[in-house]
Amino acid sequence: TAGPTREPIDPVRYITNKSSGKMGYAIARAAQLRGARVLLISGPTALEAPAGVEMVRVESTKDLLDALLPAAEQADIVVQAAAPADYRVAEVAPQKIKKQDGEPFVLTLTENPDVAKAVGENKRENQVLVGFAAETQAVRANATRKLDKKHLDFIVANDVTKPGAGFDVDTNIAAFLDHDGIEELPLMTKDALAHRILDRALAVLRAKQAR
Repeated sequence: TAGPTREPIDPVRYITNKSSGKMGYAIARAAQLRGARVLLISGPTALEAPAGVEMVRVESTKDLLDALLPAAEQADIVVQAAAPADYRVAEVAPQKIKKQDGEPFVLTLTENPDVAKAVGENKRENQVLVGFAAETQAVRANATRKLDKKHLDFIVANDVTKPGAGFDVDTNIAAFLDHDGIEELPLMTKDALAHRILDRALAVLRAKQAR
């Protein structure tokens, strides 16, 4: 999965996040180059679909969940690089909301489904699930909490406040976390990181298949 999701406020406005989709698209390209059959489920981005990759475009977090759950049932490896919105607007206005002559405008938000958790709850025995944790503080602690909650094999975690590791850039500074510890990686392109992620995911898959 890749990119952000959008949650409508009214027919012309929405809430979203800063995800560009570049990391997820890089992983899809890398997997296709290795000969995998790849399905890329993408939120709204300005990126072109990678050649040879099957593409499904979604808008909201619910759309992402609805597309991913049946697709994940067929996948050996699921890499969830998308950044689904954690909240949606409780009541979407049917018409464009107008200014209120200086009065405050209050939006009531409600929590979206946890996509990665839902996928993890349906995990198969020999399936590999890879998650992402884009954090601004306590990166290791926040990422580690997600491992069990979402039934992940490992997490790609990064501090998006670091230069070269944030959104909409072509590089990243990441770490791999699992229950055995942490592997810190240096600054590298997202294409290079994509191959490192796939190397690790394939190693986990082969270990499971060998049991």
